[in-house]
Amino acid sequence: MAVRIKTASPGERKLSWWDRLYFPAILSGLAYTFQRLFKKPVTVQYPEEPIILGPEFRGRPVLVVEEGKERCVACGLCARVCPPFAIHMQAAETEDPKERYPAVFEINMLRCIYCGLCEEVCPEEAIVMSPEYDFVFRTRAEAIYTKDRLLVDKKELEARLSWLNKMRNPQIGKRFRFPISNNIHSIKARTMSLQGEEVAS
Repeated sequence: MAVRIKTASPGERKLSWWDRLYFPAILSGLAYTFQRLFKKPVTVQYPEEPIILGPEFRGRPVLVVEEGKERCVACGLCARVCPPFAIHMQAAETEDPKERYPAVFEINMLRCIYCGLCEEVCPEEAIVMSPEYDFVFRTRAEAIYTKDRLLVDKKELEARLSWLNKMRNPQIGKRFRFPISNNIHSIKARTMSLQGEEVAS
């Protein structure tokens, strides 16, 4: 398929005598400057004024602590999905019903690209992107956050967790009746569809 390219007219770059004086460009720039002089500035005087970001912001990844224990079950999905291989973990067994916990959990913040894939893949919502964005380190060793530095109480992450719940389940709290033909990814749904059942609640 041929692609047509629109070419410029021959005299496009030729300026008139008035344009060559550059007065229109200068005057329009000055007019914009004077307009902004009398408007309220939008600049934040950081770091004196802290920036408050919404729950959709992806800051430093942290581990969620619930009832004094981390939610993580050491499945290793976050370490596998991490594109820059910033996450390192080792699992160990525990007497709790969850059976496993991360004995070692480290995130190299120099490698982390804050993509949020670890948060997306976690089945327990044990690792989430916190609102923290202002953190520094002077050495490479300080940039490796161990488990004790990653643990954050669930109460401090309620805004992010509720936002994730809303984004992942926009139909939460509602009930729908839908044709089974729209949802035939399971063997049970295919069988029901073949038997003539068209609607499910």
